[in-house]
Amino acid sequence: MNTFNINRRSFLHGATAALALSSFGARGMDLINPAKTLRVGLIGTGWYGKSDLFRLIQVAPVEVIALCDVDKNQLNEAGKLVSQRQKSGKAPKLYGDYQKLLSENELDIVLIGTPDHWHALQMIDAVKAGAHVYVQKPISVDVMEGEAMVAAARKYKKVVQVGTQRKSTPHLIDAKKNIVDAGLLGKISHVEMCCYYHMRNNGNPPVEAVPEFLDYEKWTGPAPLRPYDGLPHVRWWRTFMEYGNGITGDMCVHMFDTVRWMLKLGWPTKISSTGGIYVQKEGKSNISDTQSAIFEYPELNCVWQHRTWGTPNNPDYPWSFTLYGEKGTLWASTMAYDFIPQGKGDKIHKDVIYEKEKYPEDLKEDRIELNAAPATRLHMLDFLSAIDNSSRPVADIEEGHISTASCILANLSMKTGRPIVYDPVKREIVGDREANSLLARSYRSPYKHPDYKNV
Repeated sequence: MNTFNINRRSFLHGATAALALSSFGARGMDLINPAKTLRVGLIGTGWYGKSDLFRLIQVAPVEVIALCDVDKNQLNEAGKLVSQRQKSGKAPKLYGDYQKLLSENELDIVLIGTPDHWHALQMIDAVKAGAHVYVQKPISVDVMEGEAMVAAARKYKKVVQVGTQRKSTPHLIDAKKNIVDAGLLGKISHVEMCCYYHMRNNGNPPVEAVPEFLDYEKWTGPAPLRPYDGLPHVRWWRTFMEYGNGITGDMCVHMFDTVRWMLKLGWPTKISSTGGIYVQKEGKSNISDTQSAIFEYPELNCVWQHRTWGTPNNPDYPWSFTLYGEKGTLWASTMAYDFIPQGKGDKIHKDVIYEKEKYPEDLKEDRIELNAAPATRLHMLDFLSAIDNSSRPVADIEEGHISTASCILANLSMKTGRPIVYDPVKREIVGDREANSLLARSYRSPYKHPDYKNV
């Protein structure tokens, strides 16, 4: 029996839905009259964890059964908000230990919104517990974590959708269909991707006592235990390589993943990168403030550049990608796209679609990214459709792994000072023993690094 009864007429209300229907087929359709209410759990109740959960509540009949967070204040606030948002009005059970949440509840879906260094263990444990998973990007902090995550999804036959929702962004779906796939660019032989946001949270806060409401040991988990110097939430943890992969891992993964989707690209044949801390040397941050990377394909280079200082090269596209074709150029971001033809022809411009009138509650949500909300809703619908059809979602874990691992490998190239050639069949870097030793990070005891051969 299908979990959902798909109603085409209900879905066709609104431009976003109609576009998704034409682009995704069954994946984009609205879901009503469910055969059962989906039981949902959320691990990580911070900014984006809650945002993902609220988008799911908006598009599907779900009951949020349980929430988990190591910050009691954040957890309690999320519990109140969820009880106000979900139709039943029930308050979810609250946990400080995600493994207890998984063992005490039979869940259909688990959303993971924790920092990057926790994604692998939590996703693997969730699929083992029988749940389908929506995990935020980047999926992992090292390449072998990603290999284990893909292996676990396949072994336990669960749908795992990655939060690279650019693939579900209406104007980017339009650009893929009506610009790229329609051949308006001709042969594409160069791609540029960039992020010029001043988002490197650099500072020198003093070491202090851990507050009672935060389990800092559990927050740190398998990562190195840094001296506590304030709440790590939102941007502070991202400024340290201990928990992620810098701005390349955080922001390039979105743009590179979108480019790969648009151009039907798999693993790069070679990856090289240079960069470092060139300007912002005054604080504790150990992620690069300047970095360039080249992801090579036959007769195509995808070039990444980020700077957390100075001005963007195009003020209209500070975080974006540009496809250069023989017949024209496509600039694209989360906010818009512009097609500029070579020679004569009409320019084409499309803006992001908002859904403020359809979902007025968005306007009251703290720190919501209004431009991303429609994309995340469509991404959730795609996820649910994949569960219903036992199919692969648009941002399947394997695609998320390729995009994430490529960004991690760029960082390894920057660290070693050499190009990287990764063999995804043998799961090794070709001819580089030192680089191979960096494919898996050391875990802090008693945590055990997952192994793709035994998940």
